[in-house]
Amino acid sequence: MRARMALLQAGRAFEAVEVTLREKPASLRALSPKATVPVLHLPDGSVIEESWDIMRWALAEPAPQGWWARAQSADNLALVQRNDGDFKRHLDRWKYPQRGVSDGLPPQAHRDAAKSALLEPLQARLDHAPYLGGATPCATDLALMPFVRQYAAVDPDWFAAQHLPAVQAWLRGWLANPLFIACMQKSPVAA
Repeated sequence: MRARMALLQAGRAFEAVEVTLREKPASLRALSPKATVPVLHLPDGSVIEESWDIMRWALAEPAPQGWWARAQSADNLALVQRNDGDFKRHLDRWKYPQRGVSDGLPPQAHRDAAKSALLEPLQARLDHAPYLGGATPCATDLALMPFVRQYAAVDPDWFAAQHLPAVQAWLRGWLANPLFIACMQKSPVAA
């Protein structure tokens, strides 16, 4: 989702194809031995296999409204690292407790650890500006929003009751944003 939003924001032409990960198509395996998504196959034949790298490719040149440049502050890069590390690990263990990751902690402990890992620092940042790029959004907003959305969706009532007003307002704004709405359009499924 974050790679797709970056491509849309940059005005880059691309063909989105949905992949059922339980039934990874041969076309995906041919492009990427890792067979993970997203994968961007460029016209020159090269392949980009990580969403943050796809975002960099889409937003860095030409630099549309500084989306990539504003994401390069130490604070923003630290938020991406938290998101892609501890937050995602705890989010998956809270969201999918049936997957049997046995670390001895109940799902609620992972919920709380995810909140501490990212949402509390995110709240502190958003208390001072509406976006992680300041007055205007940046690639960091796009990088974090899909995962905060997943977190909120696991238990919407619980999330709404948390004292995270700036995070909640930021997420509501992104959910209503035309960029997000365009990103959510269904694509054909790969065969």
